[in-house]
Amino acid sequence: MRNKKPRFRLQTTITFLVCGVVALALMVTDLLISQEIGNTTKTNQSEKAMNIARMTAHSPLVIEALEQKRSEGDIQGYTNDMAKATNVEFIVVLDMKGIRKSHPNPDKIGERFVGGDEGPVLQGHEHISTAKGTLGYSLRAFTPIFASNGKQIGAVAVGISLDKVKQDVKNSKKVILLAVIFGVLIGVIGAVFLARKIKKSMFGLEPFEIGTLLEERSAMLQSTKEGILAVDQDARITLINNEALRLFEEAGIKDNPAGRLADEYIPQLHIKNVLETGEPRLNEEIDLSGITLLTNQLPIRLGNEMVGAITTFRNKTEINKLAKELTGVTLYAEALRAQSHEFLNKLHVILGLVHLKRYEKLAEYIDQISDHLQNEVGYLISKIKDPALAGFILGKMSYAREMGAELTFTGEGVLPEPASPEITHKLITIIGNLIDNSLEAFTDQEHKQVSVHVDYYDHEIFIEVADNGPGIDEELAEKIFLKGVSTKGNDRGIGLFLMKQSIEKLQGNLEVSTKVGEGTKFTLTIPYLIK
Repeated sequence: MRNKKPRFRLQTTITFLVCGVVALALMVTDLLISQEIGNTTKTNQSEKAMNIARMTAHSPLVIEALEQKRSEGDIQGYTNDMAKATNVEFIVVLDMKGIRKSHPNPDKIGERFVGGDEGPVLQGHEHISTAKGTLGYSLRAFTPIFASNGKQIGAVAVGISLDKVKQDVKNSKKVILLAVIFGVLIGVIGAVFLARKIKKSMFGLEPFEIGTLLEERSAMLQSTKEGILAVDQDARITLINNEALRLFEEAGIKDNPAGRLADEYIPQLHIKNVLETGEPRLNEEIDLSGITLLTNQLPIRLGNEMVGAITTFRNKTEINKLAKELTGVTLYAEALRAQSHEFLNKLHVILGLVHLKRYEKLAEYIDQISDHLQNEVGYLISKIKDPALAGFILGKMSYAREMGAELTFTGEGVLPEPASPEITHKLITIIGNLIDNSLEAFTDQEHKQVSVHVDYYDHEIFIEVADNGPGIDEELAEKIFLKGVSTKGNDRGIGLFLMKQSIEKLQGNLEVSTKVGEGTKFTLTIPYLIK
């Protein structure tokens, strides 16, 4: 059952997905960075407060005032000026009893320090704490004050309001927030661009549409009666359908070809040549363990780039069988047509002699026809015991006379009936194509002669078909059995090609001797099983 159309289109889905991922990533980043910035800000403020406290603790004015070498009132002026200059909440100087010697509120001078966190510093230890004092909650840095002799004589507390610290953290987070918003906007723009780019690369199709096309393509590939094999630019097999696998398995090739080099899997293909030249190879035949396949190989291009090739296979064995049957039927029909035409011509002569009342001539003509027919038919029947083959050769004799040529038949032995009608059919195809080829080769010579000689000996048949035609030059003689090669124009060159295949299937031999201006002779030796 096919899936329903999704609720959202691909572009919408990608946009939401990318935006969601970007937003989530930025939110997590914001959380982590904000936490880090908050901690860093507090650390910086703590270090700032501690540095100010140390500067104050090392001030000669403060030390001398605590040693009572000068007025303690000088401490108040100094710390107030320092607090304003460094932008801190307060700088408080304490004696060893925790009594304030300075404070932003002069009324608090002389009173004990509030907060309860001054204990460690009065024992000589620096520390930082957060506590509530007379000025509210603050971040406090404590450092001891030592006299010139190394004895602790007091301490300094520098405070920064926590509200100010929080405000600094908040200000820092604003920058992060702006960066997050900007990042989300960039993510949205990028998501829309990416979605459109992906959609364009998929030819505007939605994923479910691509899935449908893929299912349909797969169904078509697997249901076709032709084998299909596709390779990439490196000639590695990327696709093969069931019919191709069946043909290869029938030929004894059972390995899984996926990902393998095509020319290693089937060396007869030479598909690498198609990728290198970019030229298709059409209607070529390859033999796989006795199975003849007709192949077409076509390069695949995207723009100007070669991305692979595709090869289709058809079982040539079945095609050859059909072609041979059609050829045999054609030869039968042509022989019968020639005999009918010759017989009709003789009837016209007989009718004319009857109308002229030339009965003596009529009797003489009929005797001649009868003698000739008896001699011709009797000789063939005595030499060829297969009536179909004998009748076929008789028909070809009539056809030759119709073409203005003389066809003679000779045979030293007697040819028995074959073990199978299929052998008769193949012999008719072979002999018929040779005779037709000889008759069609004649030009304007006066005496046109074709001879057929048949011998049978020790389960082999010897056939010789010779003519006194124009002959064949040496260069063409080497190619006449190739498909499409002919001296008679385009769309020819099939008869001799099929004949040679028939001889090879019968495990026979074929020789050709020819000389320009003197004629051509075909000599065949074929195994012949008899009943």
